[in-house]
Formats: sequence, structure tokens, C-alpha cells
Amino acid sequence: MGELMTATHNFGTAPTRGTSATDTFKAALYLSSATYNAATTAYSATGEVSGTGYTAGGVTVTAATPPTATNASSTAGVAFFTPSASITYTTVTLTTAFNAVLIYNSTQSNKAVAVYTFGDQTITAGTFTLTMPANTTSTALIRLATT
Repeated sequence: MGELMTATHNFGTAPTRGTSATDTFKAALYLSSATYNAATTAYSATGEVSGTGYTAGGVTVTAATPPTATNASSTAGVAFFTPSASITYTTVTLTTAFNAVLIYNSTQSNKAVAVYTFGDQTITAGTFTLTMPANTTSTALIRLATT
């Protein structure tokens, strides 16, 4: 969380840390037996799924929508971001139960951005898709607000 506040992660086109390039974000899947949570600080292959069609480190997250900040009186002080496309793992076979995805910044030493959990899943020769929520102040994947 602190790295979001210090511009470690550049989700859009208006960085504050002195580079004009948007960072590359990836999404790795983790086994149900792995321990990934708010204390996770970086990507690790420990506990990551493995199987046919899955590449270690996961897939690249499409982040074409830059972060948004609001000034409207009802939502003042809220900044939010959602990837512009669903996160999709195609033609994979993952037979050991998995239930978490780590979104991390591969440009910045694989630093963790967020961990999201869901119910246990397995998949055989199929597509696994994490559908992104609407990019709004109340539903965006990442939301920061002042109180």
C-alpha cells in the first residue's frame, strides 16, 4: 500500500518518479496451500501454480486505462484504477486447486501491488478469466481515498 502512495508503481502516462514509461504489471496464480496476503511484498515462484500452458510469472495485465482521481464533492479525494481488460489464462491445465492471484510490477523488481483471493479452482484444457470490475470510485480494483 505504501508503494502506491510513493509512486513506485506507474499505472498510467503521468508519472511522478521521472520516467515517462508505464510499468509492466503481471498476474500470477497461486495454489490454495500457498500463503499470499496483504503482507506479500514481491512476486515469488513459491506456491505458484504449474501446469500445461501456464508460464511461471503469470500473464501481463492490460493497463491501458490510466488511474483516475476525482474532485467532485461526493467523491473528492478518491483515486482509482482497474485494468482495461480481463486477466485471461488461455488453454491451461491446472489440476491442483488454486485460489489467489498476485498482481505485481515486473518493471520495479517484481514488487507486489495486490493479492486477490477467490474460491478454489481447477481447470483442464480451458480458459481461466478474471473479469475486471467497472473502473469507478466504488468498484475499481484499486481504490485510494482520503477521509
